[in-house]
Amino acid sequence: MYPSTVELRAGALRLALRPDLGGAIAGLWHGATAVLRSTEAADLTAASVSGCYPLVPYSNRVGQRRFQWQGQEYRIAANFDGSPHALHGVARLRAWDVVSSSEAESELSYRHTPDADWPFAFDVHQRFALNDAGLTVSLAVTNRADQLQPVGLGWHPYFPKRPGARLAINVAERWDNDANDLATQVVSQAGIHGAVVDLDLDNCYAGWQGPALIADAQLALRLSSSLPYVVVYTPSTKPFYCVEPVSHVSNAIQMADPAAHGLRMLAPGATLEAWMQLDIATA
Repeated sequence: MYPSTVELRAGALRLALRPDLGGAIAGLWHGATAVLRSTEAADLTAASVSGCYPLVPYSNRVGQRRFQWQGQEYRIAANFDGSPHALHGVARLRAWDVVSSSEAESELSYRHTPDADWPFAFDVHQRFALNDAGLTVSLAVTNRADQLQPVGLGWHPYFPKRPGARLAINVAERWDNDANDLATQVVSQAGIHGAVVDLDLDNCYAGWQGPALIADAQLALRLSSSLPYVVVYTPSTKPFYCVEPVSHVSNAIQMADPAAHGLRMLAPGATLEAWMQLDIATA
């Protein structure tokens, strides 16, 4: 039996994981202060209400739950209530195995067999490393299919919307969404700078440079990643906001040239890797 909860500690930081709920982070705390939207591991009910979950094998949306690949049309199952699209991949919906775990590090894995949610086989490993200064997470996705597979990845962190919350993110372009909530048009974007309460964003951004600075009255965070795109979501009616490192433009799989927008054409046996790092300090 694999444990359903894993807890890591380093200095003032505590990380709670739920391998059985999509390999998700249930919570991350600096002392008593929540760094991410945080729930004690035993109380978490689904990855969708966690602090962060992995996005594998695609980020954001697959429009109308269908795509063309290698001359064949694929349709995938609904996986998000109330949406005509498939969202955020399949790995967040499945139980992961605990490969290893120590006081400050843990590795999880998930093996996907083709099904209604995704038609290609893959393996994915997710590693967590906690130290006094912050958290590093990495993903490695290996194509186990006998053909090229479209692969993307990323993470979906949720940050609590506390007083004084601000963002400073250097980007070059913004993808605007159409009436169906799909990215369709790219425009210049000088950057994202301002109080979270004054922002109303739900977009993918290209040309991400340097760390995303995320700060409020209690914490000062630096989010960096090997991934070139970032999705920023600041819903006015929710007690959280999201800054998501991702490998490709939202719905890239339906674009004329998916590879030009970050989606990888992964050969059989090949692996796509990425990391994100969250440096944490008190304000």
